[in-house]
Amino acid sequence: MNCQQAKPLIEPYADGELEAGAILELEQHLQSCSKCGLAWRNLQNLKKALKQDALCFTAPAELRRRIKAELPSPAKGVPQRPSWNWNWLTTLMSGAAAACLALLLAVTLTRPSSEQPLTQEIVSSHVRSLMANHMLDVVSTDQHTVKPWFNGKLDFSPPVKNLAEQGFPLTGGRLDYLGGRSVAALVFQRHKHIINLFIWPDKEKNSKPSLSASAQGYHVLYWSDGGMTFRAVSDLNEKELMEFARDFAAGDTVNP
Repeated sequence: MNCQQAKPLIEPYADGELEAGAILELEQHLQSCSKCGLAWRNLQNLKKALKQDALCFTAPAELRRRIKAELPSPAKGVPQRPSWNWNWLTTLMSGAAAACLALLLAVTLTRPSSEQPLTQEIVSSHVRSLMANHMLDVVSTDQHTVKPWFNGKLDFSPPVKNLAEQGFPLTGGRLDYLGGRSVAALVFQRHKHIINLFIWPDKEKNSKPSLSASAQGYHVLYWSDGGMTFRAVSDLNEKELMEFARDFAAGDTVNP
């Protein structure tokens, strides 16, 4: 990440609005770039200064007196029995119902789905595998070597397929951790682009590959098949990543 890419991300990072995949890259840049690091520290100092009590002021008593003087005096006299206006009451109830519906809709639309945190974990794991030189535990282009390697390391047997003929050669696999459990990660390559395919058992119904999210240049696809759920992530363009997912879903599985 360079300074031009980092500058627009500093404010969302300070407000806690930056996605997990971009946080790792930005934090590394801030540590190595004194200019962007200074901008980050200045922004932190500004946020702290805006929260100081010295910036809060109490309205003067004269202003309070003038506002009270402008308010109408309460009517005096014998209280009368209220006369209900049913049209007014109906309108009020309809308005209240509409307001409740709008509030419920707003909460539903803004509430993060259960898939969103998992997608952030997937992108973060993908980025870490590229940055920390821990992409592969077993290095092999042979699916008959990769699949047995997982035996005894997971409580399930992940499907491993050979997609070299389709232009997505297998390079190996590793163990990873997502959503509170150990998962299998198969690593494929498309030219210079790395594809991480995460696999774990799930009770979801079979589904075709679909786009789960696109953020910071990464695409995440998901699908389910045969009691397994699949998440493919890469900076490869969406069209070719979808071709990979469809080829894997349709390819031959290596038997245990």
